[in-house]
Amino acid sequence: MKNLGVNLLSIMLVLMLVFSCKEQVSDTSVEVATTEAESGHPSLVLTKKGVRDIRANLGNIPIFDKSLAETKAEVDAEIEVGILVPVPKDFSGGYTHQRHKQNFYMMQKAGVLYQILDDEKYATYVKDMLMAYAKLYPTLPVHPQTRSYARGKLFWQCLNDANWLVYSAQAYDCVYDWLSPEDRDVLENNLFIPFAKFISEGNPQFFNRVHNHSTWGNVAVGMIALVMDNDALLEDALNGLKTDNLKVGMKDNDGGFIKVEGQKLGFYGNLDEPFSPDGYYTEGPYYQRYAMYPFLIFAEALQNVKPELNIFEYKNGVLIKAVDALINLSDADGDFFPLNDGQKGMSYYTSAVVTAVDIAYHFGGKNPELLSIAEKQDRVVLDDTGLSIALGIKEGLGKSFDKKSIELSDGQNGDEGAVGILRSEDLELVFKYAAQGLSHGHYDKLSYSLYEDGDEVLQDYGLARYVNIEQKGGGNYLKENKTWAKQSIAHNTLVQNETSHFMGKYEIGSIHHSNKYVFDVSNKNLQVASAKESNAYPGTEMQRTVVFINDESYAKPYLLDFMKVVSNTSNKYDFPFYYLGQLMQTNFEYNKLNTPTVFGKDNGYQHLYKEAEGVSFGDNAKLTWLSNGKFYSITSATAKGDKMILAKIGANDPDYNLRNEPAFILRKTNTKNTVFASVVESHGTYTARSEFAENAYSHVKHVEVVHDVAEYTAVKVETDNNKTKLFVISNLDNKAGSDHKVTIEGEVVSWTGAFTLKELK
Repeated sequence: MKNLGVNLLSIMLVLMLVFSCKEQVSDTSVEVATTEAESGHPSLVLTKKGVRDIRANLGNIPIFDKSLAETKAEVDAEIEVGILVPVPKDFSGGYTHQRHKQNFYMMQKAGVLYQILDDEKYATYVKDMLMAYAKLYPTLPVHPQTRSYARGKLFWQCLNDANWLVYSAQAYDCVYDWLSPEDRDVLENNLFIPFAKFISEGNPQFFNRVHNHSTWGNVAVGMIALVMDNDALLEDALNGLKTDNLKVGMKDNDGGFIKVEGQKLGFYGNLDEPFSPDGYYTEGPYYQRYAMYPFLIFAEALQNVKPELNIFEYKNGVLIKAVDALINLSDADGDFFPLNDGQKGMSYYTSAVVTAVDIAYHFGGKNPELLSIAEKQDRVVLDDTGLSIALGIKEGLGKSFDKKSIELSDGQNGDEGAVGILRSEDLELVFKYAAQGLSHGHYDKLSYSLYEDGDEVLQDYGLARYVNIEQKGGGNYLKENKTWAKQSIAHNTLVQNETSHFMGKYEIGSIHHSNKYVFDVSNKNLQVASAKESNAYPGTEMQRTVVFINDESYAKPYLLDFMKVVSNTSNKYDFPFYYLGQLMQTNFEYNKLNTPTVFGKDNGYQHLYKEAEGVSFGDNAKLTWLSNGKFYSITSATAKGDKMILAKIGANDPDYNLRNEPAFILRKTNTKNTVFASVVESHGTYTARSEFAENAYSHVKHVEVVHDVAEYTAVKVETDNNKTKLFVISNLDNKAGSDHKVTIEGEVVSWTGAFTLKELK
């Protein structure tokens, strides 16, 4: 019934337009005698030509018609509610926060509806709302909540004030010509100019910075500057404030802002520094998704109003590349991998990415693969770019977006490590050997997470925050984000002496990055990624290698994972695997504690319960679990005296802010040099309806490190199909053309390249 209502509404809209639109175009193939850039408004994201083209095609572009009908119903309902602009008082999720947030969304949509439908009730709604803000804004002090390093006026932080201005500028653009000159004077002098100056000159610690917050601030000022044709504000937006009175080295309350001498600022600075040449955004995909809206909406506005800037060509077209990179950073369901601070469940179905896909398609050469993503999103933005998408889909131009194994470099010049993604037979491994990721970075060098069919197998915890849920810390970051989620022990990577990488200090971590060593996916049956980290623990070097091995005897490839550790001192090493699901069986004996004990004192250990512990006799340790109807196993090589610990998240958590999820931790003590080697496999299924378990037991019989010297490391894997495979990697020479020869267990192994996989007889 809902779809029927939407379809009927679409038909009614089309009929209304046929009889009431002032500008009718009977033939969509007729070229309008006008230039792309016309004077007057709208000009930012909707253009005058775009409005004509949209009106000409309405009723014949299903995805656009559907989006228009849904938007009209939404805005009409808000118009019935009336104009509500309460005095601000709440954090995220509170009434005043949500009301002002709803207002800017509705204003932007109402402005678009006015242009497309030529119905003045939408222009009147925008005017009345803006006039209410023009009356309220001059009376406001800074927001009463004091948590932020840069408090806003409408919201508790300037970031949300910037959100408001980005959307409100678009609404103003849509009704600009409809308003009287006197109305525009009131709005600009009482609201827009003071607003822009407050979030820029009034908060340089927010505005003059390289961070997603500052991107929003720069774009907010830039968008309103374009509407008002204010060159001074536009210059501030593009290149930052010339004088900000902030000292070099000054940090914000988050520890995330370090002012650097000579740093490029403004919109251009935020394009230059956080994006790698591959389009990877150093804060991670969650914040890349958040920042892509202002980046791309401002780029679209600049292209429409200031085409001479060629903004989409900037940094070799990095903004268009960033959209492809972001889609590649999602799992099979479209959810973004939660690298660094990232909330699970955020996906490319969010409105910000709908906008990004539409803009990238329209301005980026009309890549047909983006049409397949737009079809899944099932909606478009109501502007020129959404029309392009709708026409492309209607004409059947789409091609499937093929997410392959890919390495995305990190750093402004692509030389600060990378994120490597291996994909094979519905399995996806996300390997992080990147830079710190600004203030949202975690201390998790050489960590990885593993997925199957969009479900987590070995998880990255993500952030500790319930975004916009007021009951949980006002919807903001919880203290456990620092005490747990950012700490090294919260990730699937090596921890030395119960201390986080870089001692958990941002000022140290931000000057270092891991180094790429090998990324080779040329053979679909043998995909290899390897990286090194030498600064997380001074005097200790880590090299982790992950390998997808396809064996025709098995339905799924298995993952060979080994971490080589070389240190100047003897240490205690912990190596966790955060598996998700129900423990089925182990092959080792363990002592389950009647009362779980807290695992450690700090660096995240205080949030782990130790529930059980076993001691190795030098054999393999195997753990099997069931998750989402699939069986998985980890088989790890261990030395005599190593400990196998079963743990669970949730200690020292009085407010129940953390998820109580399990971990399997390998511990070595009093050890200098070692190799942690494991095989992770997906090997069977269970169907509750039939109550039938198939291939419930691991196929791996034995994993052993058979050779480890400075030059080479070799790991042998025996499986239950009577095969034994030997993987060897050169640790010092990663050149593809280099020849190698090494004797392992009495057999000479020769090969060309950084690594080889041999089947032993």
